Amino acid sequence: MSTMSSSPQDVNLWSSSDHSKHYLRRADSIPHRREGEATLVEFLPARVERFLDLGSGGGRLLGLVKTARPGADAVAVDFSAAMLEVLRDAYRRDVKTSIVEHDLSSPLPELGKFDAVVSSFAIHHVSHERKQNLYREIFGLLNTGGIFLNLEHVASPTTRLHESFLALLDLTPETEDPSNKLLDLELQLGWLRQIGFTDVDCHWKWRELALIAGAKPEESA
Repeated sequence: MSTMSSSPQDVNLWSSSDHSKHYLRRADSIPHRREGEATLVEFLPARVERFLDLGSGGGRLLGLVKTARPGADAVAVDFSAAMLEVLRDAYRRDVKTSIVEHDLSSPLPELGKFDAVVSSFAIHHVSHERKQNLYREIFGLLNTGGIFLNLEHVASPTTRLHESFLALLDLTPETEDPSNKLLDLELQLGWLRQIGFTDVDCHWKWRELALIAGAKPEESA
């Protein structure tokens, strides 16, 4: 278990417009991010009629999935006012995309069923207990055969590796986002298996960035 995986204080700066806008300016500079995104798209089901993007932010992953599956209806969820403004401006005329204002720290509202649920660097901002409960809710939202693809920021095994990762982002333990609540990768994979996901795996990883995935069995218990 990582030294970074104990439950931190419940801090979340993403309601701040300045914090959200700063992230949007830096989003494309995250090393190897495009590799992780490309791998996520690779594992989308061939047929996606409807998908959910949790913590959609400025719509980066939303746009990638819509491009890969152009016929799909999309639901984008976020709670940051700055992010929601960007999303609404971008998809105002897109009748196949719905935008829902919701904080992932609370149980998901009624959203219907989906062939895929995706997320990118969002779920690590909620408490560890909420992560596990959210994974259960996602399992319930998926159609049989549907897939959960979470491009996530996970904990390093040691403090030294964590600080090395931060340095590559020009950050230090003092300047990293206090909203981060990083958790061990293997523990999260184990949770998915316990919940009932199948084909659970980490399909891509670079240091603290990992693609966590699992499918809902065709015949769910």
